[in-house]
Amino acid sequence: MATETEEIRGIGHSVRRKEDDRFVRGRGNYVDDVQLPGMLHMAILRSPYAHAKLNSIDGSAAQAMPGVVAVVTGELMAQHNLAWMPTLSGDTQAVLVTDKVRFQGQEVAAVIADDPYVAKDALERIEVDYEPLGVVVTPQAAAADGAPLIRDEKDDQTDNHIYHWESGDEEATDRAFADADRVVKLDTFYPRSHPSPLETCGCVADVDPATGQATIYMTSQAPHAIRTVFALVAGLPEENIRIISPDLGGGFGNKVPVYPGYVVATAASLLLGHPVKWIEDRTENLISTGFARDFHMHGELALKDDGTMLGLRTSLLADEGAFHADAQPSKFKVGLFHIVTGSYDLPAAHVQADGYYTNKAPGGVAYRCSFRVTEASFLIERLVQNAAYELGMDPADIRKKNFIDKDQFPYESVTGFVYDSGDYHGAMDLALEKIDYAGLREEQKRERADGKLWGIGLASFTEVVGAGPHKDYDIIGLKMNDGAELRIHPTGKAILKISSITQGQGHETTFAQIVSEELGIQPEDIKVMHGDTDNTPYGLGTYASRSTPVSGAATAMVARRVGEKARKIAAHLLEVSEEDVEFHRPNYTVRGAPDRAVTIQDVAFAAYTNFPDGMEAGLEGNYYYDPPNLTFPFGTYAVAVEVDPETGEWQVKRMVAVDDCGVRINPMIVEGQIHGGLTEGFGIAAMQQITFDDDGNCIGSNFLDYLLPTAVETPKFELGETVTPSPHHPIGAKGVGESATVGSPAAYVNAVIDALQPLGVKNIDMPLTSAKVWDAIQAAQGGS
Repeated sequence: MATETEEIRGIGHSVRRKEDDRFVRGRGNYVDDVQLPGMLHMAILRSPYAHAKLNSIDGSAAQAMPGVVAVVTGELMAQHNLAWMPTLSGDTQAVLVTDKVRFQGQEVAAVIADDPYVAKDALERIEVDYEPLGVVVTPQAAAADGAPLIRDEKDDQTDNHIYHWESGDEEATDRAFADADRVVKLDTFYPRSHPSPLETCGCVADVDPATGQATIYMTSQAPHAIRTVFALVAGLPEENIRIISPDLGGGFGNKVPVYPGYVVATAASLLLGHPVKWIEDRTENLISTGFARDFHMHGELALKDDGTMLGLRTSLLADEGAFHADAQPSKFKVGLFHIVTGSYDLPAAHVQADGYYTNKAPGGVAYRCSFRVTEASFLIERLVQNAAYELGMDPADIRKKNFIDKDQFPYESVTGFVYDSGDYHGAMDLALEKIDYAGLREEQKRERADGKLWGIGLASFTEVVGAGPHKDYDIIGLKMNDGAELRIHPTGKAILKISSITQGQGHETTFAQIVSEELGIQPEDIKVMHGDTDNTPYGLGTYASRSTPVSGAATAMVARRVGEKARKIAAHLLEVSEEDVEFHRPNYTVRGAPDRAVTIQDVAFAAYTNFPDGMEAGLEGNYYYDPPNLTFPFGTYAVAVEVDPETGEWQVKRMVAVDDCGVRINPMIVEGQIHGGLTEGFGIAAMQQITFDDDGNCIGSNFLDYLLPTAVETPKFELGETVTPSPHHPIGAKGVGESATVGSPAAYVNAVIDALQPLGVKNIDMPLTSAKVWDAIQAAQGGS
C-alpha cells in the first residue's frame, strides 16, 4: 500500500509561504474589503484639546445633513450603559466623552451616514463647547504637587499616580552595592513609539435585530479575548457574538486593545439595525491608538574593579496616558521588566516602578515586545556599555565575564524567572567572528587617529516570550492558553484550526509544517484556519511573540494526539500489534520489516472506511496548551558606525545579528522576521518619537513627522544563528518575532556612544537624530 514519496517538508525547511499567493495577486481580504447589504459608515469626532471640560455638544446641524442617519454622543451611550468600558489592565476608559476630554484625539462623538465622506463632512457641523484645563504631558509633571487631576471621575483617585510595583530583593541589593568598588549610573528615556501597522484599525459591526446575533469583522490580534470583553461590556450573550479577524495588515501590539470605535460601531449597528463600518485614517491611528514605551529609566550597576557585576538597582517612571490600558498580564504592572538582569549572572537586583496618568493617549502596548522587555534589555545593555568604559574594559570582555554560563541552565534569576536554556558565549563568539571584531577595533584606532568618529556597539539580549503559564499569566482574568483542532480527511488532506492569528508572520505555512513534521502530510495539503471565533478554538491570540511558544506547541500536541490514533489504525491495517508499528514520515512500517508499510493517507482513509471494531470513526482531535514555563530566545548584535562630526549624521557600516530562537521551523520566515525587527529597531534608535508640546498637542500625526525607515535608510543586515532548543517546548522552539526589535536599539545606540566615547559622551536619548548627536558633540567640545 505504501509508495515512495517526496521528502516531507516539515520543520527546518524554507517552504515558500502558502498565503503569499493571494497577497501578491491582490486577493487578500481585509476588514475594509467587507461590504454588506445596507451597510452604513461611521466617522469619529476627536478632541482638539488634551484636557478640557465638555460643556455641551450640539449635533443638530450634522443630523440635518442629507445622508446622515445618526449622531452618537457620550450621553446617548450612557443611556445604554456604554459610556465607559474596562481596559485590559483593569482600569476604565471613556467610550465617548461625557464629562471632559483627557487627551488630544480622544473620541467625543460619532456620525453614522450612508456614505463615508458624508460622515466625515458631518463631523464639522457638530458644535462642541470645550473649557480648556491645565495639561500634564510627562510623569514627572503628573507627580508634581498641584498637578491637574486627570481622572477626577474615579472616587478613590486623589492624584495622578496609578501604581507602585517592586521586584527583587532590596536588602540583598543594598548589601551588593555596599560591597562594590564602584557604581555606574545611567538615566535614560525610552521614547514613546508607535507600531504603525500598514493597515489601520477598523471594524464592520453587523447586529441582527431579529436574532441578536452580532457578527463583527475586526482588526484584532486577539479575537477570542475581545469577544469575551465585548460580552462583558455590552451585556450580550457571548455565544451570540462572532468576531472575524480576516487578513491583518500588521499589528505589532497595536491591534490587541479594545478601542472605542469598535464599541460605538457595534452599539450603532444594534440601535439602527444596519451593519456599520468604521475605518480609521492614518492620523487617527497615530494620535489615538496604542502607543508603546514612554519609560523614564534610572539604573545603577554595582561592580568590582575586575568587572564582576554584583548588583543592579533600577527605578522607572511609566507614562501610561489618560487611561491605564496596557495589554499585559494583570499580575505584572510593568509587564516582564523583571528580565532587566538580562543575560548576566547577577546575584542581586531590585526593581521598582511607578505609573502615572498624563494627558496623552493611553499607551504601553507590547509593540513587537513582550510586555516591557524591550525597555529592560535596552537599560541593562546601555549600563553594561558604560560600565566597560568606567573600568577600561573591552565591552565584549565585560559581557563574557558576567554571562550566565551554558552549564547553569535552567537558571533562576534573582527576580524569579527560570531561564530555560542558553549559550550566550556561543552567540557572542559567532557575532564577533562574523563582524571581525578584533579587526574592526584595529580599524577604529586608525580612523580615530585620522580624526574620525568611529564606533562599535554590542548588545547581548535575553528575551522572554510565550506568555501563557496559567499560574502567573492572565489578561483581565483570562488565562493565556491557546488551543488547536486538527482534522484529517479521508483523502489524507487536513484542516488545522488555531486560536492565534497571523498578521503577516506566515502562520498558514509555519503551523502546517509543524503538522507535517508530526504526521507526514505535506504543508500544501494542510489548510490552516484562524481569526474566526465561531470556527477556531479559544485562545488569547497573537502578540508578545507567543504564537509558536504557545499556539505552536498546541499544534504539535494535537498532531501527536491524532498520531496516536493513526498508529492504532496502522496496526490494524498491517495486522500487527501497535507496539510493532514504527513511524517514518510519511509511512507506518512494521518493526523489522520496513517493506510492510502504509502511508498516513492509507490510515486516514481507513479511519472512515476500515477502522478496528470498537474504535470511534474519524481522525481528529483538539488540544489546549498550558506552557510549563516561558521561553527565552537570545542573541548578540554588533554594529559599526561612523559619525560625521560636522553634521551629527551617523551611518551604519556593518550590522551583524546572531539570534538563537531554538528550533527554527521555517528558516526563511525566521530570517524575514529578524529583518523586520532589525528595521523597526533601527527606526526607534535613529528617527522615531511621538512628541507633545506643553499643551498636549501631538507632534507626529503623519508619516512626515513620524518617520518610518524605508529601504533607503535601512542598513544592510548580516545574519547568523545558533540553535539551543527549549527543553520544555514540544518541538524546542522559542519564538523570534520580537527579538530583533528588543535587542537592536541598544546595539545601534551603543555604537554611536562608542564613536563619541573619546569626547566623554556617555548618553544620548533616542532617537539619535543628527541634531541631537551634533548637540552632544558640541557640548562635549565646549561649544554652544
